[in-house]
Amino acid sequence: MSRWSGLPASLDHRVRQLVVQLRRLKDHSGLSLAALAARTPYSKSSWERYLNGKKLPPAGAVEALARLCGADVTRLLALHEVAAQGWSAGRPVAKAPPPVPQAPPRRSRPSPRAAGGEAPLPAVHTVRGPGRQVPLGPLVLGALAVLVVALPVLRPWQDHLAAGRGTGAAMAGRALGAAPEYTPRPGETFDCRLQRRDGVLYAGHSRTGSAVLGSGAEGWDVVEAQCLLRRHGYDPGVVDGLVGGRTLRAVKRLQAGSGLPTDGIVGPGTWKALRR
Repeated sequence: MSRWSGLPASLDHRVRQLVVQLRRLKDHSGLSLAALAARTPYSKSSWERYLNGKKLPPAGAVEALARLCGADVTRLLALHEVAAQGWSAGRPVAKAPPPVPQAPPRRSRPSPRAAGGEAPLPAVHTVRGPGRQVPLGPLVLGALAVLVVALPVLRPWQDHLAAGRGTGAAMAGRALGAAPEYTPRPGETFDCRLQRRDGVLYAGHSRTGSAVLGSGAEGWDVVEAQCLLRRHGYDPGVVDGLVGGRTLRAVKRLQAGSGLPTDGIVGPGTWKALRR
């Protein structure tokens, strides 16, 4: 039987009980630490730390030693679970680092005028250019004054644009980069203002050449298609922005006359025929 060194006095009694049991198994097996390392996944130095209380052995090491020695695996694993609680309780708790002292805020130096009892002048940033300095303060104030004056003038014009309907509203919206929202109203119709640009026909409501329009579709693209259908002699009914039965039949007649599949769906091929 090997002679073991004493376990650390600070070792929790639950951990001590586990280590003693492991030592007994090792002694009864007659295996050296090198032999344990050769027959288990754990090194010789690891077994030395486990069996001398320097490190809590993992559950895998406890199970490997129990199976190697023919011991009760379940009992030893239960003992290891209790020892793990004792090991965690005995470990010192890491203290939080002391707070880093904050540097006191820098106090701004009062200007000579403020020291004399008068209110300090506001800081004025300048733009430096070749041979001159332009203060930014008056420029900013001037820009704000122009904006305040311009807002009452711009607001009525924007409201009028948002309230506009039909071709004029659609083209004005596109000039600003966004078309007005299409909101269908019962009985409302739209004008068609056809014009050709670079050989392409437009009706003033949409410039699309790829939108897919089927039965029940609505919007400015539909208004554009209805205007172009009427221009080519295929009556879509009223130009109301809704794909109904008459618009669907007009699309099929155009497709048949252009050698396209007569599915009634306006796609890139149909748009190409409409824009001619």
